[in-house]
Amino acid sequence: MEIMLHTITFDCADADKLARFWSQLLARPLDDGATAEFASIGMAGGTPPYLTFVQVPENKRVKNRMHLDLVAPDLAAAVDHARQLGAARLADHADAGYRWSTLADPEGNEFDIVAA
Repeated sequence: MEIMLHTITFDCADADKLARFWSQLLARPLDDGATAEFASIGMAGGTPPYLTFVQVPENKRVKNRMHLDLVAPDLAAAVDHARQLGAARLADHADAGYRWSTLADPEGNEFDIVAA
């Protein structure tokens, strides 16, 4: 039996707006038909994992129990790029030979960018 990662779904207040942030950050095109209620990245012929964004009525209240780790050869440039798109820098870390920054997307979902 094979199980594979297919889609990562974000609950959010404005699916179109948040999907545009992630589309620009990851340089992956936003699928046609994005609305405030639903948007997706990569489902129109891409390769999994796909990203979907679904509007929910409640706001985010606590720290994520799961988050995305992204890698970049130039950590400082990647963090600057994310911040220009609307991310907030939460913390910088160095441990066991790794360096990374923790950020939050425009709706407060935490993610890390790790130096490659």
